[in-house]
Amino acid sequence: MSTILITGATSGLGRYVALELVRSGHRVLAHGRDPGRTERLAGELRTEGEADWFVADLASLAQVRELGATVAEAHPELDVLINNAGIGFGAQGSGRELSADGHELRLAVNYLAPVLLTRALLPVLRANAPARIVNVGSAGQEPLDFDDPELTHGYSGVSAYCRSKFALAAHTFTLAEELAGTGVSVNVLHPATYMDTTMVREGGITPWNTVADGAPGVLSLATEERGSGGYFDGTRPARAHEATYDADVRRRLSAVTEQLLTV
Repeated sequence: MSTILITGATSGLGRYVALELVRSGHRVLAHGRDPGRTERLAGELRTEGEADWFVADLASLAQVRELGATVAEAHPELDVLINNAGIGFGAQGSGRELSADGHELRLAVNYLAPVLLTRALLPVLRANAPARIVNVGSAGQEPLDFDDPELTHGYSGVSAYCRSKFALAAHTFTLAEELAGTGVSVNVLHPATYMDTTMVREGGITPWNTVADGAPGVLSLATEERGSGGYFDGTRPARAHEATYDADVRRRLSAVTEQLLTV
């Protein structure tokens, strides 16, 4: 059985997946932003099996780095990372928001945080190969404007979200190439459309699916051999936005990412 870190585990899809994993016999490391909610979830998980909990605000790159270091030290046996945490479009009418580091908030939480956390944990994952990285993306994808990657002009919460998920998919494919032959696989998926989550309801959208509908894809990629560098719609192999496969787009994204992570 695996030791699995899942971010954004205190509600929605993350909570459902965490409970399913621990009931299946895996050791679950639950991440949350709120200490009280995360500790309570860990208590619930421990009634079913082995669990630990960690608190970090993924809108802070310093806290993301600290989370990676803390998990690596506490659980050197870690062999699965599920980058699930994310924020949606925002409430209707809400404007552009910034992270603790001054980055556009959706890009920071949905993209920069999983990139940085994955980097921090890669040494441990490599040491425990075969290992898996699962990036929870979205079918909603929109290419970044590399001249304005943080959407300072013409801001839209929907565009900000879709651009962050585009970046996550493109990064996944680049990382898969870099990790080829290491025994560490990385895949990205769209779990289900408009699940019944706080993110969806906050956006004023009537849910189309339950979190139970979105869980099988995440569980499959976390626990089964599905290759590497794939994009999945639920449990089915699919195609991401065509531009995510473009080598030039991915090179430019990598360059922009390095700039943003050093600011």
